[in-house]
Amino acid sequence: MNSVHEFSDLSAEPAVRGFLHEPAQPNGNALLLTHGAGANCQSKLLTALGTVFAEAGFLVLRCDLPFRQSRPHGPPFPAMAARDREGLRRAVEILRQRAARHVFLGGHSYGGRQATMLAAERPGLTAGLLLLSYPLHPPRKPAELRTAHFQRLQTPALFVHGSRDPFGSHQEMWSALALLPGRNMLLEIEGAGHDLVGKKANDDLPARIVRAFQEFFGDSN
Repeated sequence: MNSVHEFSDLSAEPAVRGFLHEPAQPNGNALLLTHGAGANCQSKLLTALGTVFAEAGFLVLRCDLPFRQSRPHGPPFPAMAARDREGLRRAVEILRQRAARHVFLGGHSYGGRQATMLAAERPGLTAGLLLLSYPLHPPRKPAELRTAHFQRLQTPALFVHGSRDPFGSHQEMWSALALLPGRNMLLEIEGAGHDLVGKKANDDLPARIVRAFQEFFGDSN
């Protein structure tokens, strides 16, 4: 039977805190999941994904980014983004000690953006990226693209994006993904907004994401 329990590693800064999903039948792979600017690792989306990925055999760590550990509410400070990325790097290294095969890195919105920036800075750190509602640009500001690092991102990446997401349309996402030198895929979720699991999203979304992940990464998972 799969189990979920609180997890913390305070051996270095920044601390790594969250919830660990341990699969009953592990496949040797691990997945790190983190949250967006207005949430934490207990969001509905991350909790549901942690459950279904563990059912598929993945060791899953849902973790709070350093900015969220410092303050329970409010958005991250841009000047502290490097610290958030260091928190992700530490969490990946912790999972690497527990995974016999591959460690994947995933994040929703701000968490996914920081994951891509970390992977661009450190090629080879992770086997692949799961990017949920990548915040391509601020709402109603399509010219302010957050893609400056995309041409350095070699890591294979699966993007999951809702058709009603104000942070980027599907067409805008396709244009942005053309900048990536690494292998990539866009899973379009019709009717979903930025949170992906809102009222218009299907209940089977987490399972759809797992299936797409397994198909995209193939022998890597």
